[in-house]
Amino acid sequence: MFITFEGIDGSGKSTQILLLREYLVKNGHKVVTLREPGGTELSEYIRAVLLNKKLEVSDISELLLFQAARADLVKTIVLPSLDQGRIVLSDRFFDSTTAYQGYGRGIDMEIIEKSNQIGSLGVLPDMTFYLNIERSVGIDRDKEKDRDRMELSGDEFYDRVIHGYDELAKNESRFITIDGNQDVKTIHALVVAEVEKLINK
Repeated sequence: MFITFEGIDGSGKSTQILLLREYLVKNGHKVVTLREPGGTELSEYIRAVLLNKKLEVSDISELLLFQAARADLVKTIVLPSLDQGRIVLSDRFFDSTTAYQGYGRGIDMEIIEKSNQIGSLGVLPDMTFYLNIERSVGIDRDKEKDRDRMELSGDEFYDRVIHGYDELAKNESRFITIDGNQDVKTIHALVVAEVEKLINK
């Protein structure tokens, strides 16, 4: 089973993944948690390049670097873990590419879709949680953090990203949209309820 979490920075994805992992492990499931980009030696190198504020990276180069990191992660960890019957939880997957590089950067959606197919090796999440928050809330939550290259892309960019996520949520049946402004425990309870439905199908 492959479950992904999406949303802008500061939406609470990482917290909810940790809580869900703890819940699932307590209930006897074998769980693997991942983040994108990252998770393998190669993907972590690519992550460092992508988030480096000192580097200028063109939009298409950014897209291809994300897909290279994803392909390595899927081949090295995601597919073997799924084959072993583990539940894989990922902080971001190709929906981030659609929202950030497609809607945010304005790269043609046909290119985005084709590159997503290549980068994911055809793997599709069983369920995707979209933690929906306003841009200002995400910025406020992350105000103590040193902002990386992606996070310095500006307000208009993030407004387009949020619009992209909203469009995905309307059109993808695997998307579960949760109001990310709620408290952590409430969101966790909603996540667990949806995951239990999926497990018991």
